[in-house]
Amino acid sequence: MEITQKEFLVFSEYIKANFGINLTSKKKTLVTSRLNNIIEKHGFDNFMDYLHYIEGDASGESVVELLNRITTNHTFFYREKKHFEYLKDIVLPELSISERNERDIRIWSAGCSSGEEPYTTAMILSEFFANEKRLWDTKILATDISTSALIKAKAGIYSKSSLGHLPDIWRMKYFVSHDRDFVRINDQLRKEIIYRRFNLMSNFPYKKKFHVIFCRNVMIYFDTETKAELIDKFYDCLEPGGYLFIGHSESVDRRRSTLKYIKPAIYRKE
Repeated sequence: MEITQKEFLVFSEYIKANFGINLTSKKKTLVTSRLNNIIEKHGFDNFMDYLHYIEGDASGESVVELLNRITTNHTFFYREKKHFEYLKDIVLPELSISERNERDIRIWSAGCSSGEEPYTTAMILSEFFANEKRLWDTKILATDISTSALIKAKAGIYSKSSLGHLPDIWRMKYFVSHDRDFVRINDQLRKEIIYRRFNLMSNFPYKKKFHVIFCRNVMIYFDTETKAELIDKFYDCLEPGGYLFIGHSESVDRRRSTLKYIKPAIYRKE
C-alpha cells in the first residue's frame, strides 16, 4: 500500500511534534516500506486509519512499534575512536582530580541504541580507574526512544564478529561465551549501565547534572530548530566544565550556543 502525500505530511507532522524526528519527503518510500507490514498485520485500509489507531492507543505500545520501525539503530563498539581516546586521556584525568572528594562521575549516553556506546564507555572507565574503580560511583545512564534497541542493549549479547574494534584483552576481560557465534557482556559490566526509555523531546527530569553527555548520530533526524533546542537542554543539564560529544556529521551552531568548541564533535560548558 502506498502512502499518499497528504497522509505522509500528517504522519510527518505527528512524528516531529511528538518525537522531534524530521521525516523529509525523501523518506516517503522508506516510511512506506517499513510500515506496510504493520498496516497488513492490523488490517488497516490506509495510513490515516493507522495513525488514528496510534493516537487512540492508551497503552502506548503502538507508538513504540512505530518508532522501532522508522528509526535506524546502527552503531558498533568503539565507534568514533578519537572520542573515547579523548575521554580516557583528557576528561577522566580531569574528573579524577575535580571529583576526588565526591567520587561520583555522571555520564549519560543519550540515544544509546543497542548498547555498544555505553558498554564501551564502561570499559574505558574500568580500565582508567583499575583497582580504585570500586571506590567510585561511575554508573552510566543510557537512554533511547526505541524499545527494541533497549531490549538488545540490556541483554548485552553480540556477535563475535562485532567486536573487531575492541582490543583483544578487552574481549577476554569483559565478555563471556553465549554460544558458538555470540558473546555476552559480563555481569559486572552490565551492572554499570542503567537503561531507560526516554524521549529527548520531553522535559529533562534529572536533578543532578552530568559531567559527560554522549548524543552522537541522533540529531541527524532533527531539523535546525529542534537541534538548537536540544543543545540548549543539554547545556543546562551539564556541570560547569562538562563535555558534550556529538556525531561527526552533526554540528553545534556556535552563534547561538554558549558551548565552547574543543575538537571536532566535542564541546564543553565553561
